[in-house]
Amino acid sequence: MPKRILQGVVVSDKGDKTVVVRIERTYLHPLLRKTVRRSKRYHAHDEKNTFKVGDRVQIQECPPKSKLKRWEVVAAEA
Repeated sequence: MPKRILQGVVVSDKGDKTVVVRIERTYLHPLLRKTVRRSKRYHAHDEKNTFKVGDRVQIQECPPKSKLKRWEVVAAEA
């Protein structure tokens, strides 16, 4: 099974080798027929502390690295 890849924005880089990435998704509300925006924060592994707040990045699923980290940063978006 292929690993999922998500795209989002770094909102925190305070942890050592960790960044927090906010992923936004939009969907159509089933009853109101209105577009709704929802976001979720993921802790992702950043081995070399390369990414800073505001960077757009891609994260990929990985085996657990700690209590919260189940994702790793694979690339920065252009």
